[in-house]
Amino acid sequence: MDIVVKGRNVEVPDHYRVHVAEKLAKIERYDHKLIRVDVELFHERNPRQSDTCQRVEITCVSRGPVIRAEACTNDFYSALDAAIAKLDTRLRRAADRRRVHRGRHAPLSVAAATADLPVAGLGALAPSGGTATATAVEERPDEYEDQPWHIARAKVHPAEPMTVDDALFQMELVGHDFYLFHDKETGRPSVVYRRHAYDYGIICLDT
Repeated sequence: MDIVVKGRNVEVPDHYRVHVAEKLAKIERYDHKLIRVDVELFHERNPRQSDTCQRVEITCVSRGPVIRAEACTNDFYSALDAAIAKLDTRLRRAADRRRVHRGRHAPLSVAAATADLPVAGLGALAPSGGTATATAVEERPDEYEDQPWHIARAKVHPAEPMTVDDALFQMELVGHDFYLFHDKETGRPSVVYRRHAYDYGIICLDT
């Protein structure tokens, strides 16, 4: 398992890289097929955000789904601990799902549990970040440099058809509030998203 540590607006010292490697050594117990773990450090320069100025994002790439976690605190060590705690929960959830697929009794799916919930208000997407499918294959932020608006990051993802339940599961693994996917049952581009409390919504394009 390769561990790549990099920083934005901050220089990452060698002793912190060693600390990250030691902290992440235990996560392989959940998935022995982990290929790479990307750890990215962000420093927010705005003094008004001093309590959450240090952010750590961790992305695990394996032969299965991408699993991601992030946390913000006032120092990189506690942010790393908080992000790893989230990552640990999501890796355990993915490991449990793999065991279910190998023949163990399956728990009630998220889609089945929320099937009877009202779906009003589908016109508003959650504002925070999301992803399309498992692994980005291309990132092209330069296309928008001459535009009056600003897009910090643009990604292209492979679109493998999946069920709504699988899309909700992937959304929970990456910790986002919405997830773009190709619906296996309808063939439509669709988005599942988090609503109030434990409700979910779905938006489909009629092509």
